[in-house]
Amino acid sequence: MKKHIPNIITCCNLICGCVATYAAFYHGYQIAFLFILLGAFFDFFDGKVARALGVSGKLGVELDSLADCVTFGVAPSAMLFTLFNHVAYPAFMGDEFFFRVMPFTAFLMTAFSAMRLAKFNIDERQHTEFIGMPTPANAIFWGALISSSEAWLTGPRFNALFLFLFMILFCWLLVCEVPMFAFKGKLTWQSDKMKIIFVSFSVVILILGGLLFGEVPWIGLSRAAAACIGLYVVLSIVASYLPKYED
Repeated sequence: MKKHIPNIITCCNLICGCVATYAAFYHGYQIAFLFILLGAFFDFFDGKVARALGVSGKLGVELDSLADCVTFGVAPSAMLFTLFNHVAYPAFMGDEFFFRVMPFTAFLMTAFSAMRLAKFNIDERQHTEFIGMPTPANAIFWGALISSSEAWLTGPRFNALFLFLFMILFCWLLVCEVPMFAFKGKLTWQSDKMKIIFVSFSVVILILGGLLFGEVPWIGLSRAAAACIGLYVVLSIVASYLPKYED
């Protein structure tokens, strides 16, 4: 029985992704983001449980990638798809063609997420760090941003072109060759300065988000979570260049 426990946890991640996708298509952004977070929780523990029980195997690896593709690829794409149907369109895109086609570009993120997951499975360099943005971080960013800032994203200061370009940037981040740090093993100041700085600032940002940003704590925390993911990307890029300066 114990060999099935990690796969059951992985399937819980998959189910969370399905629920998040359903909620996104029906404009339930906060519910979608909640289930993306819950899926990330299950994704964090399935591998650890498998190793603790000594039942790691190829089936678990493949199932994990399939579940991640749904929860961290399809679900945020579904949120973007719905958002494209409500976002403002600039004058030069004020045509029926763009209204019909642009929402479907959201699923480029699903494709790039699948590429990212496939690359991770065969890339031997990613045992101690990530190469490119992890799919859970990408999904949490978009889930947090859309669920907390829909009014601004669909307002006059933002439009479909900006949304598309912003999405393309994150698609690139998923498959780029930029090293991004992973939290594996014990952190020490001598070798993990950027990680410790990130964790410290993230705690402060989340606390301030819950207390100061927005009348509803959930909205403030969601915006803070999106800011933390942005900080993660920036610090990872900075850390990737630091050794060049040390030489």
